[in-house]
Amino acid sequence: MELFDLHGKVALVTGGNGGIGLGIARGLAQAGADVAIAGRNPDKHGAALEALAGLGGQGIGIIADVTNADDVRRMVAETAERLGGVDILIANAGMNIRRTPQEYTIEEWHTIVDTNLTSVFACCQAVYPEMLRRGGGKIVTIGSMTSLFGFGIASAYSAAKGGVVQLTQSLAMAWGKDHIQVNSILPGWIETDLNKAVREGPNGIRQQVIQRTPAERWGQPGDLAGAAVFFSSRASDFVTGTALPVDGGFSSAIF
Repeated sequence: MELFDLHGKVALVTGGNGGIGLGIARGLAQAGADVAIAGRNPDKHGAALEALAGLGGQGIGIIADVTNADDVRRMVAETAERLGGVDILIANAGMNIRRTPQEYTIEEWHTIVDTNLTSVFACCQAVYPEMLRRGGGKIVTIGSMTSLFGFGIASAYSAAKGGVVQLTQSLAMAWGKDHIQVNSILPGWIETDLNKAVREGPNGIRQQVIQRTPAERWGQPGDLAGAAVFFSSRASDFVTGTALPVDGGFSSAIF
């Protein structure tokens, strides 16, 4: 449908060279967008760009560390220079260190919060002038089920992801007059390399997640693509400040 058509749009996806980010990038490319994938690991860019090839628009890779403000500004400028602008930001890059609260060092706390929350603000702030120049835009932040629930072995991550939702709502209020919609996707348990250990280790939670999830399976990165295309397209022009769980029903279950 024309409402979901992204031809002529430029999307910047942080952490787009793998996992959830790549799943979303593929969906945007299939909808016609030109896509810049940004990440720290240049070795992953080649395979990611191959995965985007032939799906729709042009794909490029950009090396960037989203915890570095200068890198973030350069990332946005390079995207605009090579692809003509920035219409869509998917603020996806993130990381986690799993510990009980008493075990965290302050340095680890700052690393987690800087990567999962401060970097989202920096990326949003950096794309704002480009979106203003283009007459509007779409920002999609990536929260988590821990934006809604506590997680005893990830308190720093939970705090940061809760902050992502509040930041999303605040940016939506501030930038609505500029025709910029800001929404958040809250992924459930998605199979990625980052959670392989907790999923499949000796104390793995694979089966517990399946039992609680009405869809009776773990999610795949591509399961996030539909929500991302919706939030990135004209279909969501009157939707802003929302947080949408994409979790197979996990957050609706009581046990």
